[in-house]
Amino acid sequence: MKKNFVSNSTASVRMFKSDLMESLSKVRFYVPLIVYVPVIAFLSYQSLWQNQMSLVNFILWLLFGLGIWTITEYFLHRYVFHFEPKSGWGQRIHFIFHGVHHDYPNDAKRLVMPPSASIPMALGFYFLFKWLLPQNCDYPFFIGFIIGYLFYDMVHYALHHANFKSGFWKKLKQHHMLHHYSDSTKGYGVSWTFWDHIFRSNFENKKDGRTTGN
Repeated sequence: MKKNFVSNSTASVRMFKSDLMESLSKVRFYVPLIVYVPVIAFLSYQSLWQNQMSLVNFILWLLFGLGIWTITEYFLHRYVFHFEPKSGWGQRIHFIFHGVHHDYPNDAKRLVMPPSASIPMALGFYFLFKWLLPQNCDYPFFIGFIIGYLFYDMVHYALHHANFKSGFWKKLKQHHMLHHYSDSTKGYGVSWTFWDHIFRSNFENKKDGRTTGN
């Protein structure tokens, strides 16, 4: 596998000449919580009080949405973020969306998705779910989906900046660091490694031939 440039610097590389565009490409790790937790609260109120959905149905649809997020995370990372077009402008777009993170993995301001990208994407998914799902079920489903996304963003930040001593989190960090520093064509799961096992994109344990992960 071809080895790519990887910087150990914590600095943010400039991507745009425009100061506005540059500022929109960076975000503190807690900003997604500020943006989406109120949305979760509002949709929960709409589901449970305005639409009078039973708590059991609410939880079941929420868990369904969370489950769909896990495979969405995997496919977005593998087939969208790691799709590298051959054209110059396509490579530029790839670098802006994900390549910069692989080149500068310690840049704390580019570890979670900025609202300038996540809000349009979230709206697209919301209207897709509204079209596909039964009436009044789209809210709890979307809540679960957004909770999964927030968990992904917070976990991704922690994997790059927290030191885990043992257990699940240490293994998850090892899994993600192998993706960055060993082989970026494997280990696409960030907050969940389940789908890497299913789609055979996990890392092999060289000692016994088994795949690593949780």
